[in-house]
Amino acid sequence: MRCVQERHPRGAAAAAALAAMVVLHAGGCQGPADPMQKKRNDMVERQIAARGIRDPRVLEAMRTVPRHLFVPLAEEASAYDDRPLPIGSGQTISQPYVVAFMAEQLRLTGKEKVLEIGTGSGYSTAILAALATKVFSIEIRPELSRQAKEHLEKLGVKNVELKAADGYRGWPEEAPFDAILVTAAPERIPPPLLEQLAPEGRMVIPVGAFYQELKVIKRQGGGYSEKSVLPVRFVPFVGEAEGAPPPARDPGASR
Repeated sequence: MRCVQERHPRGAAAAAALAAMVVLHAGGCQGPADPMQKKRNDMVERQIAARGIRDPRVLEAMRTVPRHLFVPLAEEASAYDDRPLPIGSGQTISQPYVVAFMAEQLRLTGKEKVLEIGTGSGYSTAILAALATKVFSIEIRPELSRQAKEHLEKLGVKNVELKAADGYRGWPEEAPFDAILVTAAPERIPPPLLEQLAPEGRMVIPVGAFYQELKVIKRQGGGYSEKSVLPVRFVPFVGEAEGAPPPARDPGASR
């Protein structure tokens, strides 16, 4: 892959971020200085590494992927704060520490096929794309899926496939998955997602209604192990998980 510069709605910052993503995937290229790099470095040092995240690949992805390009312009100044931010449609981009923690819990080595339920802004998708071979991501809100597709394309992220759909039943035609990451909280773990987990695969998922726990599920032999690793607060897992019919398909959404 060669280093490139492109003009994007956010100007030089987006071009610099694109060059940084190229470096992350290919190595060796030099791009323009990214004015947000210091903020990302500080975010990783103070919010993430200082709180126990140790996987060097996760830390590097968090230093590289430009969170400010995944939030509305009105929130850009707060992009590297230690908190979630609104992204529209009543949804949020997760706190950076939580994104890093969930990614680390998947134990990715770079060879995996990953399913993400809840694309949202596409930020977590970009982190996963830096850590795995291929990412399949589902978002129930077509408008968010379209926005995420635009963000990822502008950054030159190629190893992702997006779909606007209810994520309850996963992506059976692409199963099994070495890892599954869920970014919305059902009250119970959807059985289809368990079935699509590959042997020895791991799923990280928030579970619960008002009180939620982040759980790590591992498929072992003929069954599954489960452990709670962190109290969390995510938006609810809507659609079939709550007994609602699936949304109408948007012909303009990515597939």
